Amino acid sequence: MDTRHLTSLLGIELPIIQAPMAGVSSPAMAAAVSNAGALGSIGVGATDAEGARAMIAAVRERSARPFNVNLFCHAPAVADAAIEAAWIARLAPLFAEFDVDAPHVLDEIYRSFVDDEPMLQMLLDERPTIISFHFGLPSELAIQALHDAGVTLLASATSLDEARIAERAGVDAVVAQGWEAGGHRGVFDPNAPDDRLGTMALTRLLVDAIDLPVIAAGGIMDGAGIAAALDLGAAAAQLGTAFIACDESLADAGYRAALASDAALHTQMVRAVSGRPARILANRFAALDDEVSATQIPTYPIAYDLGKALHAAAKSRGEHGFGAQWAGQGAPMARAMPAGDLVATLAAEISAARKP
Repeated sequence: MDTRHLTSLLGIELPIIQAPMAGVSSPAMAAAVSNAGALGSIGVGATDAEGARAMIAAVRERSARPFNVNLFCHAPAVADAAIEAAWIARLAPLFAEFDVDAPHVLDEIYRSFVDDEPMLQMLLDERPTIISFHFGLPSELAIQALHDAGVTLLASATSLDEARIAERAGVDAVVAQGWEAGGHRGVFDPNAPDDRLGTMALTRLLVDAIDLPVIAAGGIMDGAGIAAALDLGAAAAQLGTAFIACDESLADAGYRAALASDAALHTQMVRAVSGRPARILANRFAALDDEVSATQIPTYPIAYDLGKALHAAAKSRGEHGFGAQWAGQGAPMARAMPAGDLVATLAAEISAARKP
């Protein structure tokens, strides 16, 4: 599939997609990116139907262009009181360091789209132009209903098997998320073996094997990287970490400082923060992950409830090292500027990289 097919499908001029990044991207960022000719995105996996509706309205107040609404499709959490109690006890000394008591119980703080009828109904009412799925796929009925509503559907895949599942399910394009990517790894099953395919290899595998446009994601930070992905056969590139330092980002001061520090040179794939593998800047939470096994950590997103509480306790005392400071391996190349200016810069860099 060539670039023109995908950009026409998405209603954009540039083969650039700003990654959704729930908690970091904002309606202002999505609107600025879309207004600049690329595809802006919002992540609504961390809110409910009415919260998502408000975010969609906030983008539409700022832009009449297409944008992407991203949903989490993880298997609903299976609680285990013993594992959760042990995890709380393990992190309790860290809470005590900040003179705060650890929570006594943990909750499933995010509802998966696979089990969220109000979210589906809201999306059918609002009909955003594009919807993307992470961590898996919703039901066949949900996919059919969204397609019937005229919505274009994207899905993340970290392997050829996942991409083929997405293709059979009827999505319109696949995001090839390489091992380099920041934030949560989109594996359908976090407990299954992971081949940890890099963006380059995964993109080539998918371009060769599936009959859908492939969007390369992971470690891409500038126009030269986008041009390289296009040369590999990708129809577009998705960038997340590149937008974290932008003016419209919701990243706090501690996150921005860490992104600009040597921590950006040492990202790690960790599970301790949320219960699912995710790439983070080197910080105190990343160091904790080295001390535990996956079986000791509660399932996603129950573990995230404790992770967020610890970050809040530490941040109140000026310590930012327990934040969910997600970032990909290209983090040292992040640039601080308005999101629209970054899109224009990327477009100019693509043109320069592809000149004969």
